[in-house]
Amino acid sequence: MEAVPARTRGYVACVTLLALLCLRPLPSLPTPWGALALLATVYAACEQAVRRRFAGTFHPVYPVLLAGAFLLPPPAAALVPLPGALLARVEQRPGGVRRVWRAARLTLAVWGAAWVHRALGGGDAVAASDFPYALLPAVAAVPVFCLVLAALDGGMLAVTERLPARRAWRGLLARSLAPLGVHGLAGLMMAVLWRSPYGPVAALLVLLPMYVSWWVFAQYHRERAAHQATIRALVQAVDIKDGYTRGHSERVGQASVLIARELGMADERVEVLRFAGILHDVGKLGVPTRLLRKDGPLTPEERRIIELHPEYGHEMVRGISFLGEARAAILHHHERMDGSGYPYGLVGGQIPECARVVAVADAFDAMTSTRSYSRARPVQAAVAELQRCAGTQFDPRMVTALVRALGRHGWHPAVTADEPECATAPPGPVDGRTGARR
Repeated sequence: MEAVPARTRGYVACVTLLALLCLRPLPSLPTPWGALALLATVYAACEQAVRRRFAGTFHPVYPVLLAGAFLLPPPAAALVPLPGALLARVEQRPGGVRRVWRAARLTLAVWGAAWVHRALGGGDAVAASDFPYALLPAVAAVPVFCLVLAALDGGMLAVTERLPARRAWRGLLARSLAPLGVHGLAGLMMAVLWRSPYGPVAALLVLLPMYVSWWVFAQYHRERAAHQATIRALVQAVDIKDGYTRGHSERVGQASVLIARELGMADERVEVLRFAGILHDVGKLGVPTRLLRKDGPLTPEERRIIELHPEYGHEMVRGISFLGEARAAILHHHERMDGSGYPYGLVGGQIPECARVVAVADAFDAMTSTRSYSRARPVQAAVAELQRCAGTQFDPRMVTALVRALGRHGWHPAVTADEPECATAPPGPVDGRTGARR
């Protein structure tokens, strides 16, 4: 309990109290205890099986919960997730608080869905297998289920991490509607089959195709984990080779995400921009270490060699399909709006949008991070320099997006190399205005 802040414990206590209030009418209702017990048992068993089989990629067995919402009175339906949530294994401590939180949020979500479903006459329609009328209450109940979960989860983020409300709730509902819509249809099929002459056994057969979907879901997450491991390995290799900019790649990825979100890009593109920012300097693996760490100015020939790193990087990641347009950002992040950049001297709109995002993020972090050859500038000074170079070196739209994002979220520059007692000349080519290594 000591690891959980008091505000978080208070939030969990309030949600738990609301869940208990939902269960209060249960003793006075005609409850089909046999169906309730069977659904609760199936949910608990499925949760344990899915956790063991798909460790690390677990997706809750929502069809069983929604079937309960479609079959039982709201207070009874709210009991279905309790055994599974309270008995499930918890990876992180404190386990007790996490179990109570999980049970309370699912109880409230199922109660809300069941209440809406019953209010719209869904119980009678399910019992009579009355299609298409059975669909309307279910279609209304599933978004309520999603909304309750999103509201509670967003509240937890806002309370625990002290995030602004808009940021805490952003995207939670939208991301859950599609998968939970599929689970809602599966739950409705279970409920209708449960009421049919074939009974609960036929209803449970619906879980077989859901098991296949969980397997696909698990494979996706394993593939995603492999992608992340690939990127981490490449970034670590760059950091080891070019110690002067250690940590720079991750921060450029973070700044690229700030810009992309401010521009309203879809989550998929935001993720691609994060990859682009993280890997933008991967081509330095092909540059001789003596040039990256050289003390003193570079010769024109040495500069030309270092300026090949975008092309080296593009070749290195050419076969990594999941990077998508991030490959173009790696190749073109040193292009300039006025055409004086490299490697191809592209002008304005010829430069891919993702590369224009990374260029601003790269220069901003270079200016706001202390390195062995330059001290960090204040954020406001870096922003002023970006605005001064907007239109010639940087896309003004990307600069404006970063400025707006910084006003909302702030920025915390970090030291990327030990500061020597006496600064020497930069070990690589440096942009005279922004201080970004070229």
